[in-house]
Amino acid sequence: MIFGIILLAIAAILLVWFVAWFIITRVNGNCPLCAMEKIAHPSKLTIDTTDAPNYGGATVPPMGWSSWNTFRQNINQDLILEVAEAMEASGLAEAGYNYINLDDCWHSSVRDEMGRLQGDLGTFSMGIPALIKQLNSRGFKVGLYSSNGTLTCEDLPASLGHERLDAKTLASWGCEFFKYDFCHHHVLKGDVPIIENLQLNLPGTTEPALILLPGEAEFTGKGRVVKCSDLPSGQGIGMIGYGSGTAGFRFSVEAGGTYALTLAYNKSLCLHQRYLRIRVNNGKEHELLFPTTKGASPTGRIQLTVELQSGENHLLLYNPVVTRADSSYLQYARMGRELQEATKEWAVITGEEERPIIYSICEWGFAYPYKWGAKAGNMWRTTPDIMPKWLSIKTIYEHNVRLYEHAGPGAWNDPDMLEVGNGKLTENENRAHFSLWCMMAAPLILGNDVRKFVDGNNEQVRENPTLKIVTNKNLINIDQDPLCQPLSLIHI
Repeated sequence: MIFGIILLAIAAILLVWFVAWFIITRVNGNCPLCAMEKIAHPSKLTIDTTDAPNYGGATVPPMGWSSWNTFRQNINQDLILEVAEAMEASGLAEAGYNYINLDDCWHSSVRDEMGRLQGDLGTFSMGIPALIKQLNSRGFKVGLYSSNGTLTCEDLPASLGHERLDAKTLASWGCEFFKYDFCHHHVLKGDVPIIENLQLNLPGTTEPALILLPGEAEFTGKGRVVKCSDLPSGQGIGMIGYGSGTAGFRFSVEAGGTYALTLAYNKSLCLHQRYLRIRVNNGKEHELLFPTTKGASPTGRIQLTVELQSGENHLLLYNPVVTRADSSYLQYARMGRELQEATKEWAVITGEEERPIIYSICEWGFAYPYKWGAKAGNMWRTTPDIMPKWLSIKTIYEHNVRLYEHAGPGAWNDPDMLEVGNGKLTENENRAHFSLWCMMAAPLILGNDVRKFVDGNNEQVRENPTLKIVTNKNLINIDQDPLCQPLSLIHI
């Protein structure tokens, strides 16, 4: 009896919550039925990426070393230089391990006076650019780390909202590998507040050159003019959230150039950040994040600058985000574009050859990144973190190997860093681990203490069994085959 009453109470609460959510979504000018797909299929990518180009860049999986698996947050510049010396002396560099990647905790808890990331002021006191130059002089390429969130996994400054600046910083330093983690991630929302109008101003002018009203818009899908009592005009643009519709404006301006674009919107019930994309003349894409409601006024404004051409122009307003996968794809692709643009810009500035950055997406496999990863970056984690235990290695292999059709030149499934030589793995388990990663055409990023491969005189320890495994030329050749064709499935 009591159990039945409890179930009825829970059902009633859920029903009330659903009705309230449905009404609020509708009142806010969004389509509740469209939004329900995110609940039914949270990991389904609804954005069409067919025409999007692959990220490109390097053709074979990277080989190198990363600091995290062994040293975690306990890294410093002296350790990194010791690792470089050991990789040279042990023969790892000669075998192809030419990336040295600094994972989390390479950087300070504060950005510099220009807002840029900087190395830890104590443990990397020489500065990251100087360290990279030293490593480059030894023939190594250097990788760095951040997170697609407000903080890294160890709660240091991350890159969400700073993508352009951080990409330019990495490029100017000569970084050539970038791991982008998933900690403190903020999911993009599929809904859009009701937009009352759009104003265009030329710089230095107070009177708008043009005001675009909802009734002038060209709508597709469910997009339309909706009523809103909180707005002075009583109406606005609605039903363009959750990929349900678009609103477009065609207009002319006499003078081309930079314009300030102001959107007046209804901020009532904005309890979370909402999202909007604006496409200008079928080219440049702009992203807007509306703040959560704090002020007393029901109306707000949000601004950006756009480049318009003299004569006819077109602005398209839409929000393609339906699911969590859509959000992840857009955010990781955004950083990928910034990295590519930054390396090109820096090459022009310096007059030197461009140094592309291998882009490692570390989304932990939650939103099936193998379905969209090649459009956003070079490699994508297919699972949560690896551990130096055979069960972990076996489990990751059995999942990753089934994704073979998604890998190829410049695009690799990433089953995580190698644990060869770590923990209590037996020699046979280490052999199998390395062999499976090579057969899957996976990135070969060592995670052990490579200083153990040399003695006190910095001479190679030839009989070290782990060193013999990771420098096996036949296996490395399989991994580095330009075809990058991984095996399909082996039962173990």
